[in-house]
Amino acid sequence: MARIAGVDLPRNKHVDIALTYIYGIGNPRSARILKQANVEPMKKVQDLGEDEVNRIRQVIENEGSVEGDLRKDISMNIKRLIEIGSYRGYRHRRNLPVRGQRTHTNARTRKGPRKGTVAQKKKAAAKT
Repeated sequence: MARIAGVDLPRNKHVDIALTYIYGIGNPRSARILKQANVEPMKKVQDLGEDEVNRIRQVIENEGSVEGDLRKDISMNIKRLIEIGSYRGYRHRRNLPVRGQRTHTNARTRKGPRKGTVAQKKKAAAKT
């Protein structure tokens, strides 16, 4: 089983798809990594040799941050925005959409499920 950047790649998938299981690597970056490492993208992970896995690992290390380092960088950027009191930091703190989307109707993914309407006391019944 190939283990790259602390992630076990699925054995029965093509290498270009399996690399996308690593946080920070999508389809375009995966194709670029495989091209630099001289590995055929349609090869299955279980058919990779040890030297090919090492070449892929080396290219990923040289190219940039993935997995834990990338997650840490992103969370530090968000914390910085919150600390300086920017508008984007305010939106992050309140769990609201950050990039200008409307919130009057949509934004349920970011805001969470709807809060149920609070039952009102029967004022009409009290007056009669």
